[in-house]
Amino acid sequence: MAELPATELTDLAHANGRFTISTLISTEDSSKPHYGQPDAATCEATHPSHLTHSSTFYMRTFGYNTVDVVPTYEHYANTKVAGETNKVRPTLADLHSFLKVSYVEGLRLHNPVYEPQRSNGLSDETTEEDGGEVGEKPPGEPIRFGWVKGVMIRCMLNIWGVILYLRLPWITAQAGIALTWLIIFMSVTVTSITGLSISAISTNGKVKSGGTYFLISRSLGPELGGSIGLIFAFANAVAVAMHTVGFAETVRDLLQEHNSPIVDPTNDIRIIGVITVTVLLGISLAGMEWEAKAQVLFFIVIMISFVNYVVGTVIPASEEKQAKGFFSYRADIFAQNFVPNWRGPDGTFFGLFSIFFPSATGILAGANISGDLKDPAIAIPKGTLMAIFWTTISYLAISATIGACVVRDASGSLNDSIPVGSPGCEGLACDYGWNFTDCAQKQSCHYGLSNYYQSMSMVSGFAPLITAGIFGATLSSALACLVSAPKVFQCLCKDQLYPLIGFFGKGYGKNDEPIRGYMLTYIIAVGFVLIAELNTIAPIISNFFLCSYALINFSCFHASITNSPGWRPSFRYYSKWAALFGAVISVVIMFLLTWWAALIAIGIIVFLLGYVLYKKPEVNWGSSVQAGSYNLALNYSVGLNEVNEHIKNYRPQCLVLTGPPNFRPALVDFVGTFTKNLSLMICGNVLIGPCKQKMSECRLTSNGHTKWLTKRKIKAFYTDVVADDLRSGVKTLMQASGLGKMKPNILVIGYKKNWQTAHPRTVEEYTGILHDAFDFKYGICLMRMKEGLNVSRMMQAHINPVFDPAEDRKENGANGVVPTVTGTLDPDALTAEQQASTIFQTEQGKKTIDIYWLFDDGGLTLLIPFLLSRKKRWGKCRTRVFVGGQIHRMDEERKAIVSLLSKFRLGFHEVHVLPDINQKPRPEHIKRFDDLIAPFRLNDGFKDEAVVNEMRRDCPWKISDEELNKNKVKSLRQVRLNEILLDYSRDAALIVITLPIGRKGRCPSSLYMAWLETLSQDLRPPVILTRGNQENVLTFYCQ
Repeated sequence: MAELPATELTDLAHANGRFTISTLISTEDSSKPHYGQPDAATCEATHPSHLTHSSTFYMRTFGYNTVDVVPTYEHYANTKVAGETNKVRPTLADLHSFLKVSYVEGLRLHNPVYEPQRSNGLSDETTEEDGGEVGEKPPGEPIRFGWVKGVMIRCMLNIWGVILYLRLPWITAQAGIALTWLIIFMSVTVTSITGLSISAISTNGKVKSGGTYFLISRSLGPELGGSIGLIFAFANAVAVAMHTVGFAETVRDLLQEHNSPIVDPTNDIRIIGVITVTVLLGISLAGMEWEAKAQVLFFIVIMISFVNYVVGTVIPASEEKQAKGFFSYRADIFAQNFVPNWRGPDGTFFGLFSIFFPSATGILAGANISGDLKDPAIAIPKGTLMAIFWTTISYLAISATIGACVVRDASGSLNDSIPVGSPGCEGLACDYGWNFTDCAQKQSCHYGLSNYYQSMSMVSGFAPLITAGIFGATLSSALACLVSAPKVFQCLCKDQLYPLIGFFGKGYGKNDEPIRGYMLTYIIAVGFVLIAELNTIAPIISNFFLCSYALINFSCFHASITNSPGWRPSFRYYSKWAALFGAVISVVIMFLLTWWAALIAIGIIVFLLGYVLYKKPEVNWGSSVQAGSYNLALNYSVGLNEVNEHIKNYRPQCLVLTGPPNFRPALVDFVGTFTKNLSLMICGNVLIGPCKQKMSECRLTSNGHTKWLTKRKIKAFYTDVVADDLRSGVKTLMQASGLGKMKPNILVIGYKKNWQTAHPRTVEEYTGILHDAFDFKYGICLMRMKEGLNVSRMMQAHINPVFDPAEDRKENGANGVVPTVTGTLDPDALTAEQQASTIFQTEQGKKTIDIYWLFDDGGLTLLIPFLLSRKKRWGKCRTRVFVGGQIHRMDEERKAIVSLLSKFRLGFHEVHVLPDINQKPRPEHIKRFDDLIAPFRLNDGFKDEAVVNEMRRDCPWKISDEELNKNKVKSLRQVRLNEILLDYSRDAALIVITLPIGRKGRCPSSLYMAWLETLSQDLRPPVILTRGNQENVLTFYCQ
């Protein structure tokens, strides 16, 4: 096959990575030669030049003399590793066909490449061994983060927020510890399912920058991915303002407590907010390393605030704290707070759920910086799920501990202390020496879990640390969103799905930082900070995040349900049905939170989705939508096998012999007009020549022809075959084209305009194709236009000699050889070229479509014009039907045809009977026909029979006197029909006429072509010669 010379020897290479590699050579036998090769010393002495590491083959194989190479990372990677020689897998031609010397020489000249140790077989990033610390990097390399610092801490900070500090105690008082835990578990269920879906998607291949947008777009395609990417980036930008305003309000309240306002309450928020966003922008612009350090600092502050809170719960309560309802851990307080006590307008289960749920979000913060992670396939699943776990523990612990320490109502007044057991006191506080009965009954208490939002500060050992925790939670969330928005938006801009945003896709520095995206996010955030009132926009932002959750879950479900071989996530702990449940429940929660905001969010997504569907960007990411389309097509195609054929469901499925489709646009447009959204259309091309030579041309041009059809809005397939001659190639197409019941039943072919000057063998092939079509039970549509069909010369592209050979009669002589015309055809140039306009693309107005239904072919001659007339461009045309008849029975025959057409319900009401169809043509037209066939006659009237037989054997296309006499009536009929067409249909938009049939073996090809020439000559409108396969395609029955 592709063996190398025996002197080319190779060595056994060991692989390193996450897999356990073991050799099958025993230790004691390792010194012996294997596979019949001499030992190393002998080889080195005999062929020293071929056994050193200067031989590339020594590194590429493991002991065989072969061009084949062992599997390696570079053969599957899209990018080249810096500093390494690009390795290329040998092609099938290198292994299967004759091996080129230049290929071997090229391999010998390359120096060996020693591959660096890789973390696994899929990624070239360094393995993270230390729980997420950033390793030492050589100067100039981008900073990469592990799962702890890059994902877990970032997600935990984004999940924790002001709701944890200011609303969780209040929710516990309202719903009780039991239902609060249920609310937490319900929220975490949604985020956990989404986390599992993220883990599955992020481990199904190498993840690049772009975060949520990248995951969704590469799974569901650009339509949904683009729409969610745009609104997700905007939501993150506005979320920066939301978290900043939360921080600014806390600072403002502190200033007011100390009577130190800057201006007034509203403007204080604006001033503090703008300064804060500017500082956060500076941290972001300093680089991801500084941003990560800031996040770690915020994490430490929050952890200190948690420790401070826990310590505070075990410290004995002071009188001031007791007056505010804190009594340390008490079993009876826990028991009373275990059950709900609904109060106020929000005092419902789903009301509290809608308040708490946003605090469980934020799980996408790590995935959003996927491009800055060492190994996203490990970091995203591990970090996201660990963040969900630890934040859930913190929510449950705080809810249980504060519910066991603080009563629901307290006055805060030290004067309400009483002796234990005093009469007239109600509530648990009475047992601890405090009487809060008065304010509790009047619902005027200012303290207690139900009334005081700062309960965690009151319980804690040192209240300012809780305030610092609130600062850390809000600022860390704002910083995470400030980083996420530009990263997601940058990836969206680079994909160029939407106009006018490409400017923001440029990256700077070693980490490809989206500086322009940071500035845009800063402007949006400052704009919303200046509003200083985000109660209206906040629900919409929450719904945008929920839309992302829903689509991530749906992406996982859809990729799983399509059973695509490309869906192979290394993370196995997910369920497609759980993912579907997560998608549905996310949409339900959207409407539970704010129904009008949910409608707005869905409306925006639908609008953006519609735009991308309309623009149809030229991207191919192997999405699950593509896999789903294949599955649907496959299932329906197989299902058609169980459907019995019926005349009512007959569809004209066309095999169109276009050659390259852009060479014959009129033929393509004609068939595409009546098959669009109705039936199958296949454009066939026969490449004549050696298979090895033409196969490369097939691969080069096939995709370009398909794109050309798509650009012209023709819903058709393109297929080509390589054959020794035209007729055998068309035979192959007629037998092999199609799938199951979706197989062509009509052959559409252009008229061979140059049949008189072309070599007679090509004419024989042409008429032979028509005979073959009838043999295969095909109907035929033959199209002739006055200006011709082939526009290849005007395009200055290479000419396919199959359909319109540029023949040189002097060179051809009588050997019948068609000269090969060579040239190049750039597939990209096919779609870039200017589209040729044809009559079938223009409005036809109030012209006529003339149908000459001269012979009953099953109704195909009527059906195709009917389908054409249903299209908008042909809808205003009147359809006229012409039939042959006898002059003394014109009325009866007309009524019979009108009755038949009315039963077919075709809407053709203008019927003309041609009584003079069998009249003798005018002499000048008969003479013109005789002159036309004169060069093709044998003139055998006075020759010996043996001589005549030899002449007919050598020239089967020539017409004998006997054949001419037998077909005289049919010949004169074609002449007469042409006269009728010129009389009645000179100004028609289209002429459809029954195709005459030449009996196989009895009608020479030149005589048959003379019939077609005579019948359709001198006509301005396009002429369609149609003949069905003599089986019904129309019926007037309903069953």
